[in-house]
Amino acid sequence: MTITEAPPIADLPVRKGSTRKRLVPYWLLLPGIIWLVVFFALPMVYQASTSVQTGSLEQGFEVTWHFQTYWDAFREYWPQFVRSLLYAGTATLLCLLLGYPLAYVIAFKAGRWRNLLLVLVIAPFFTSFLIRTLAWKTILADGGPVVDVLNTLHVLDVTSWIGWTEGDRVLATPMAVVCGLTYNFLPFMILPLYTSLERIDGRLHEAARDLYASPTTTFRKVTFPLSMPGVVSGTLLTFIPASGDYVNAELLGSTDTKMVGNVIQSQFLRVLDYPTAAALSFILMAIVLIMVTVYIRRAGTEDLV
Repeated sequence: MTITEAPPIADLPVRKGSTRKRLVPYWLLLPGIIWLVVFFALPMVYQASTSVQTGSLEQGFEVTWHFQTYWDAFREYWPQFVRSLLYAGTATLLCLLLGYPLAYVIAFKAGRWRNLLLVLVIAPFFTSFLIRTLAWKTILADGGPVVDVLNTLHVLDVTSWIGWTEGDRVLATPMAVVCGLTYNFLPFMILPLYTSLERIDGRLHEAARDLYASPTTTFRKVTFPLSMPGVVSGTLLTFIPASGDYVNAELLGSTDTKMVGNVIQSQFLRVLDYPTAAALSFILMAIVLIMVTVYIRRAGTEDLV
């Protein structure tokens, strides 16, 4: 009886079917990659080239690698950058304080009302962003019920002292802009928080109770640490768009509450200074990117929902 040697693995024929199966994920990713290249990467490259151009709309713009535009733009509009980050940070904190309890109730206490509460959370998306913001002009109108209640509780006395309102007026103040930002971006905080909380195994809470942990200790040691991916995701989804927003400041604020988004919009559409507008956009993107990177590392989690 003779034993024939098996051919080496390298000499074995490769099946075409297995090769095609390995290529399937790449083919599925191809439309998304093309979309990102056409509608994200190419516009970014175009804006980058615009930011180093000189000239005017009448004479035309030319790439002269004029990086001085970045420094000039930041030096002139740094108060708007600080204001944008302050408003966005305040709105993000308020969204977290308001959204976490609501997400907790939906995840653990809502029962058969869970789906209804989730629909109510996303209900604002059924209307236009512009309409939702304009509604706050009525809510915060001078002499309206909201302003009367705030006056009765002496809240406006405190906000006027810190410069966020002006006497008995809320509209056209920083407080109105922050209220609009908080309302418009609150769902972006609640949904990631709910998703993260809903994933927590209920047996962990039972184990904490078996170990005689109080509800406060259970929340501090179990619930909140396990919900950190939702906290990080929610704060990013709120802070990033809020820092570049211009609609709320335009409709609810005044000239003293303009954010950097309003400056960029004005430079693009009114002043027609395209290089400055592009430079401002990249400066804002760089600042937010640095802040997000530091925040994620400090948060100690990259497991985003």
